[in-house]
Amino acid sequence: MPKLEWDRVGERFYQTGVDRGVLYLKDGRVVPWNGLTGLEDGTNPELKSYYMDGVKILDHVTPGEFAGKLSAFTYPDEFNEVLGNRDIGSGLVAYEQPAKSFHLSYRTKVGNDLDENYGYKVHLLYNLVATPDSQKFETVGQQLQAPEFSWSLTGTPPIYNIDGVRPTVHISVDSNGPRPDLLTALEDILYGTESADPRWPSLLEVRLLFGEVGGLFILDNGDGTWTALDPSDDFITMLDADTFEIDNADADFVDPPLNTTYTISDTEIPLP
Repeated sequence: MPKLEWDRVGERFYQTGVDRGVLYLKDGRVVPWNGLTGLEDGTNPELKSYYMDGVKILDHVTPGEFAGKLSAFTYPDEFNEVLGNRDIGSGLVAYEQPAKSFHLSYRTKVGNDLDENYGYKVHLLYNLVATPDSQKFETVGQQLQAPEFSWSLTGTPPIYNIDGVRPTVHISVDSNGPRPDLLTALEDILYGTESADPRWPSLLEVRLLFGEVGGLFILDNGDGTWTALDPSDDFITMLDADTFEIDNADADFVDPPLNTTYTISDTEIPLP
């Protein structure tokens, strides 16, 4: 093992900032969140100490549940629905109505001592419920100040979880990970493309995409070409440098009986 070194050039990393907030409603609507200013992510773990003959022998920490805080100067009109502020027509709004759950994605920036734009992390938060904090409005003085809105967040982990991992509300992907093409594919799902609307991916779909379980993903590049992603190496075999074979793909011929033209799509694995 080589001698330890500290503060080597390019290895002083930090995270800062939050951007690209997106609100995903359970009915399929996707809305960019302009005005997002902060997001705190925390848990409430429980520490229990064990003693024998008056001497501590063990500290056991039970992981807590997700608890967060969201702040913004403004928020999408659609966010009113999940807060329980119901539009009952012609601009008339009724408050204190039943709240709804939603999903949220955002980015945090990663920098180092050489490049403040070294990379970023995409965060996905599942099944959130937001509780608004009290809001105070004051008369306008000589200096205009825009107050921030804030909400406390809780979440329920998805039913389908990752093997060997405790159920979680929060996952993230690093842009400097080993497969940037997979992050690009995930961003195309989250943000949309020229040929596909943005949508929220299930945790199972994220597992498939990153090869945690076997799955084939087909991406329409929007220019008459397509790309096949096989992160688990279960479907695509290179026969030579320019020829490949795809096994067990979901394909449908569109010109029977000639069967020379077909559509190919993502493999579908049912939710257990």
